[in-house]
Amino acid sequence: MAIITLTTDFGEKDHFVGAVKGTIYSEIEDVRIVDISHSVSPFHITEASYIIKNAYKCFPKGSIHIIGIDSELTPENKHLAVLLDGHYFICANNGILSLIASEIKPDKIVEINIHNTVETNFPVLDVFVRVACHLARGGTLEVVGKTIENLKYLKEVEPSLNVDKNQIIGHVLYIDNYGNVVTNISRKLFDNTGKGRSYTITARTARFTEIFETYSDAINFKVEKEKREEDGKKLAIFNSANYIELAIYKSNPSTVGSASTLFGLELRDTITIKFE
Repeated sequence: MAIITLTTDFGEKDHFVGAVKGTIYSEIEDVRIVDISHSVSPFHITEASYIIKNAYKCFPKGSIHIIGIDSELTPENKHLAVLLDGHYFICANNGILSLIASEIKPDKIVEINIHNTVETNFPVLDVFVRVACHLARGGTLEVVGKTIENLKYLKEVEPSLNVDKNQIIGHVLYIDNYGNVVTNISRKLFDNTGKGRSYTITARTARFTEIFETYSDAINFKVEKEKREEDGKKLAIFNSANYIELAIYKSNPSTVGSASTLFGLELRDTITIKFE
């Protein structure tokens, strides 16, 4: 049974998600549809890139991933179907696959060219779904488009090093549901640059000199609960995606606050790591 996943900025209020699913089932009854997220911030490419990078690999090879973010067809925003890491991705060529393709070279990229057979102002429904169903039936990429060589990449998903290679300058890549701040600095870059040196992470007024493996590693459970620093403790961890994340232990954006609100950090804000 084919698996088709959906990642969009459609939200839950409108009819869009239901219409997409209904159209898929009208085309292929024997298919499994999985929602990855419909709560991506509107038109937010880097947020969607982070979400899809960390979700797709949990699905079986051959899964088909529809990504409905900034999908209106324009001369600068063509539609693509991509075979990458054994998975199919159908999306706009707007940089949304940057995080995945920076680590894994796509096997095949086609620029979708079936638009002259479709009248639409809803490309996810009328174009992306048609391509996804074609692939789910065992069709090939060449039928729906012409092969191209390169994807568009987003520069902001890549951190930079200074000339002396003792400082990483990164940015806030994603803010999760708990208000935790995910940077674009990977564990691999941190280890390769730091080489065991001591360091200071700076994010506006917040400073960190230790990175934990889990949130609870930051808590000293040998101290009596009434005396230990726990709720509201600031910390840095390598998260499950192996990016440096700044967090507040057991944060809640609506009550005790979160890393984003308490540190005053927003998407694309600068994060610096200085090695000694």
